[in-house]
Amino acid sequence: MEIRGPFALPAVRKNIEFETLDGFTLVGELAVPADRAPVATLVTLHPLPTAGGFMDSHILRKAAARLPTLADLAVLRFNTRGTTSPRGTSEGTFDGGRAEAFDLAAAMDFVRERGLPNPWLVGWSFGTEIALKYGRDHEVRGAILLSPPLHRATAEDVSAWKGDPRTLVVLVPEFDDYLRPAEAVQRFSSVPEATLIPVEGGKHLWVGETQTRRVLTEIVGAVNPDALPLATEWPDSE
Repeated sequence: MEIRGPFALPAVRKNIEFETLDGFTLVGELAVPADRAPVATLVTLHPLPTAGGFMDSHILRKAAARLPTLADLAVLRFNTRGTTSPRGTSEGTFDGGRAEAFDLAAAMDFVRERGLPNPWLVGWSFGTEIALKYGRDHEVRGAILLSPPLHRATAEDVSAWKGDPRTLVVLVPEFDDYLRPAEAVQRFSSVPEATLIPVEGGKHLWVGETQTRRVLTEIVGAVNPDALPLATEWPDSE
């Protein structure tokens, strides 16, 4: 059976909640390998909720559906404040990337309390702004940015990563709506250590199985390269 679309591989998936320092309860899901300990943890940050982004935005949902099994990764997804998905609604109100700093801090507290190993931030669109602005405040191995628009993250937020020993990987679609590869080279030039990956044919929303597989491959290539290449077939159920 081909692994594509919403197909979910075996894993242990649990609904979770955690509370922010300013008193809001956020809802999410933790997916871990079914029969072994994870080697690393993806803390995912979803696209803009006022434009339809949430913890089930398709790349993040497919990461949780596939990567615990294919790459031995734990995948933490959650709705930032005021965001609704089929999992539920996180308390609070969208704050344009300001109070969302508390949301990331609460997620990282959860990771630490659960003893989840080697956390990495994976931000998509709006989620990249949170990762860039606040990710350096936490004990993460690195950050992977998918389609960064650089609307709310300032030049100072970007340049603050210069000299940081943690890995910064930036995936920029060729046909992005907001930031394309040539401009991205300029906007990230203050961080020579960053790995900038232009994705031929890519678009901001990474629609289609080809783009999904490319994104998941780049994530695993940064976090657990020994798991590559990712399988594209799964044995049919008896």
